[in-house]
Amino acid sequence: MISLMDHAFSVEMKSKQYIKNISISNESQDKVLFEGNLGNLCDMSLEEDHVLELIGTNGVLRIAVTRLQLEKMLSKENSTDIKEGNKNEN
Repeated sequence: MISLMDHAFSVEMKSKQYIKNISISNESQDKVLFEGNLGNLCDMSLEEDHVLELIGTNGVLRIAVTRLQLEKMLSKENSTDIKEGNKNEN
């Protein structure tokens, strides 16, 4: 079972035509790359308070993250933006 700390994700595309690239490396680092186009963003929601769901015209991206984790990251980002803005003003 995957815990919330693992931040699992899933991508569901309506068609393979919206997938730009899938790459699974044979190198020792075992990198995997999945790129595509969700299309226009139609909706965004936090399902059951722990799955962020981005729904586009071409597919759906789901990420396991809690509301609290999102709020903490967004407040960090806003605080960094404010600090950087102040530095640029001087």
